Amino acid sequence: MTATSTVVFDERFRSLIIPTARLEKLAEGCRWAEGPAYFPAGRYLVWSDVPNDRMLRYDETTGHVGVFRHPSGYSNGNTVDREGRLVTCEHGTRRVTRTEHDGSITVIASHFDGKRLNSPNDVVVRSDGSFWFTDPAYGIDSDYEGHKAESEIGACHVYRVDPASGAVSLVADDFVRPNGLAFSPDETRLYVADTGATHEPDGPRHIRVFDVDEAGRLHNGRLFATCTEGLFDGFRLDDAGRIWTSAGDGVHCYDPDGTLLGKILFPEIVANVVFGGPKRNRLYVCATTSLYAIMLPVNGAKTF
Repeated sequence: MTATSTVVFDERFRSLIIPTARLEKLAEGCRWAEGPAYFPAGRYLVWSDVPNDRMLRYDETTGHVGVFRHPSGYSNGNTVDREGRLVTCEHGTRRVTRTEHDGSITVIASHFDGKRLNSPNDVVVRSDGSFWFTDPAYGIDSDYEGHKAESEIGACHVYRVDPASGAVSLVADDFVRPNGLAFSPDETRLYVADTGATHEPDGPRHIRVFDVDEAGRLHNGRLFATCTEGLFDGFRLDDAGRIWTSAGDGVHCYDPDGTLLGKILFPEIVANVVFGGPKRNRLYVCATTSLYAIMLPVNGAKTF
């Protein structure tokens, strides 16, 4: 447990941090820690160690860390659906899956328009049961986070899976490398990160926001924020609609109006975050080799 370093850009940020809270390192030894998903019924967290092709599990009540799944299909992003089931983006198998309560695996999406997906990266589930996921090419760019291959689709998009028919539809096709995504608490807006700077020198390193209509279509896409250090990757929202996002130097907090309120600094590059704990006020952070946590005076948006 170490002292927490913060940077305040807006006085509103001071009320979002507990001065005496400490940054806790809960686990280490990963190659690239990603995709934390919290299960309130069991008070445990599952996350991905992508290059090691495994998923790990942290027990919040005992502090025990163990292997949840190995091999994992080079899993990356994870979430929990409304029925408490794990939903996973798998780079190696190039699909989105759901782990049923009996442990069996259901494939949610693997193809679009008859072609294999690239390597699904992050996923969220809307209250209507639809799945929304990003599909960059990080898992097929090399053998490090998946299996090197050519893209069959030839581009990187954002998709929606219809809860009734299972049909996969393209909802956004103007991203370079779509990455993390999350809905606003009222689900009227969808935020999507673009990490295109990993492949283009002047590529995007920002989050965009879209309006979402009742039919599940996106409109009025616009820039929400540009990363000031490194790249945005995964992120979550609190119940006031503030965005807590990964970045190169830690976790950045943005007001819904787009103002960068402040930063919590980390000793490693942050990949993704999730709110957990019985009150959803413990922020779990996947940062390169390690899993961290910090208590906050805010509550994560309820997504289950």
